[in-house]
Amino acid sequence: MPSFPPTFADQVIAKPLQDQFEVFIDEHREALNRCLDGLTEEQARRSLVASRTTLLGLVKHVTFVEKVWFDEAVTGRSRVELGLPERSEDSFLLDQDDTIASVRRAHREACAASRRATSALGLEDILPGNRRGPLPLRWVYLHVLRELAQHCGHADILREQLVDESRE
Repeated sequence: MPSFPPTFADQVIAKPLQDQFEVFIDEHREALNRCLDGLTEEQARRSLVASRTTLLGLVKHVTFVEKVWFDEAVTGRSRVELGLPERSEDSFLLDQDDTIASVRRAHREACAASRRATSALGLEDILPGNRRGPLPLRWVYLHVLRELAQHCGHADILREQLVDESRE
C-alpha cells in the first residue's frame, strides 16, 4: 500500500475545488479499504502497537468517521440513532462477528452514503449537526482528509510490521 494515494495533479488541478477535495478523499478512502488486501483474519486483527489500533479496527474506525462527519453532521441524528459508539476511541473495538469482508462492506457502504449526503451540497453549505456546532462542508472535507491521511500512514506502518513478521 503506497503511503499516499496516487492523485495526479494534472487530472484534478483544473477541476473545481470541491471536485479536488472529493477525489483526494475518495483516494484515501480506497487506500484504507485496500489495507486489508491479502491478509488473513488473524493478521487483520493482530495488535502490533500499544493502542487499540489494528488494521481491521482502523477500517472500522474510519467507517465511524464517515458516519459522524457525513451523517451526524449533515442530518443532526445522534450517534445513538446511528448505532455508533459515543466515544471515537471505542470505534476501533472489534466485535466477534467483525470480519475483513463485513468491515470492508460496511466501510464501502458508509462511503457511498457520505457521497450521497454531500452530493447536493456546496463547500460553503453549513452542516448543522456536529457537536462543535455548525461547520461548513469545506472545513469538514479538510478535517476528514487530514484524518484519512493520518490513518493511511498508520495502516502503512502496521502492514509493514506484518510483512516483517512473516519474513522472520
